[in-house]
Amino acid sequence: MSKPSSRQELINYCLRRLGAPVLEINVDDDQVDDLVDDALQYFHERHFDGVERMYLKYKITEEDLKRGQGKGTNGVGIVTTTGSANISGIGVTTFNFYETSNFIQIPDSVIGIEKVYKFDTSDISGGMFSIKYQLFLNDLYYFNSVELLQYAMVKSYLEDIDFLLKTDKQIRFNKRQNRMYLDIDWGAQKSGTFFVIDCYRILDPNDFTKVYNDSFLKRYLTALIKRQWGQNLIKFRGVKLPGGIELNGREIYDDAEREIEAIRERMSMDYELPPYDFIG
Repeated sequence: MSKPSSRQELINYCLRRLGAPVLEINVDDDQVDDLVDDALQYFHERHFDGVERMYLKYKITEEDLKRGQGKGTNGVGIVTTTGSANISGIGVTTFNFYETSNFIQIPDSVIGIEKVYKFDTSDISGGMFSIKYQLFLNDLYYFNSVELLQYAMVKSYLEDIDFLLKTDKQIRFNKRQNRMYLDIDWGAQKSGTFFVIDCYRILDPNDFTKVYNDSFLKRYLTALIKRQWGQNLIKFRGVKLPGGIELNGREIYDDAEREIEAIRERMSMDYELPPYDFIG
C-alpha cells in the first residue's frame, strides 16, 4: 500500500522502493525488524511529530513518601560507592557516598520532562485564607468600581512575591533511568495528593498508525535497509554470477550512506525542534 498503516506494510513499502519483488533484496527479516526499531527510535527522539506534549497526573503514595525521606529497609539513604584513596602526605582515606531515593518511576514512553506543577503551600497563594483569595473575595462585591489595571498590577506583584519566596521545585530526569528525582521536602508532602508532570511522550505507532506513513520515516527506513543490503553484499565483491553479472555491495553501501547523511541533515534543519537559548 502507498499509505502504510502497520509495521509490515511499512516494511513492504520500503522493500518495493528498493526494487522488490523484481529484485531480490538480500536482507534477513530479523535485520529488517532491527532497522525498523532503530528508525522509530530516531524518529521519536528527533522528529517534532514523533512526540506529544502531555500533562500526566501522579498521586503520591505512602511508599513514595518513605522512599523520598530515605526511610527504606536500611533506614537511611542508599550506599552507592565505598572506596579508598591514597592521598599524598595524608595516607589512605576511606570515603562513602550516599544517595537518597527521592525519585518517581516514570513510564518508558516519556522521553523528556519540562517541569512539575506545583507544590504550592505558600500563604500568599494557597488556601482560602491566602492573600489572593481574600483580595478577590473583598473586591468581588465592588467589582464594577475596581480598576482592572490596578487589580492586574496587584496580582502581578503578588506573583512576584510568591516567586521569590517559593520558587519552582528542581527536578532531574534521565531517559535511560526512567526516574524523575524531586528535590523537595518530602516530609511536608501528604499521601493522596496529586501533582502534574509537564512532559513529552512518544507517539505509539500501534495506537497512532499514521506514524508509519510519515514521509521522513519511510525515506529513512528505506535508506537503512539499503545500507544493510549493501553491507551484506560487500563480501561478494568481484564474484561473477551467471550471465556476467557482478555484485557490487560497496557501491550500494556507499550510496545508502550518502542518502542517510542527507536525510539526517534535513532532519536537523526541517523536522527537529531547535535548542532553547539559555541566558545568564
